[in-house]
Amino acid sequence: MDQQIILGIGWFAVFLFSTTCHEASHALIAYRLGDPTAYHGGQVSLNPLPHIRREPFGMVIVPILSFILYHFVIGWASAPYDPNWAREHPRRSALMALAGPLANLLLVVISGLFIRIGLEHGWFVPSEIIFSAREKAGAFVGLALLLRIFFILNSILLCFNLLPLPPLDGGSVVTLLMPVRHALNFRDFMSQPTYSLIGLIVAWNLFPRIFGFVFPLLKQAVFFNFAG
Repeated sequence: MDQQIILGIGWFAVFLFSTTCHEASHALIAYRLGDPTAYHGGQVSLNPLPHIRREPFGMVIVPILSFILYHFVIGWASAPYDPNWAREHPRRSALMALAGPLANLLLVVISGLFIRIGLEHGWFVPSEIIFSAREKAGAFVGLALLLRIFFILNSILLCFNLLPLPPLDGGSVVTLLMPVRHALNFRDFMSQPTYSLIGLIVAWNLFPRIFGFVFPLLKQAVFFNFAG
């Protein structure tokens, strides 16, 4: 099979799993905190099909097209929630928003631990593409590719979604730092479609700088004290 096709399948599979974990975490926390909307929609599940049915364009079409055009996967998904519940319980709504990025953080940590184990056992070696399988360690080439994609993609999802701008998760998470009254006013203000559009434009332009600072720190945490 062509190398580019294998790479595309790997990126799409990891995107599908990571995004499903992200949205299922939103849905689960909302359900636990009193909003069963996503639960009844089938989103409290690691089965990607309910999430694909809700956002087929963002979960399938755009990721495939983006890889074909740019050799990189982008896309989106969403979990439904009751806006009345969110307004009545702004703290719970903020925790629901935080749950998605925390799922991506968990996947970053897990993939980072496996990368570290591979480095310690000599299966992987540092390289220009973060790390790769050691020469002649053919059995670990596929594993190295998968772990590299998991680490990179979930680092991106974590950092991007935590930007404190609407309509990203960080735009709700930031209200945890505010008194309830101010949090409500902030949510009402930022829920306007115009601000969501502006937020996405700002996030798209700001993200490369933020990620350029955060990602080396995440890599350093994995490679810390590693002599090779």
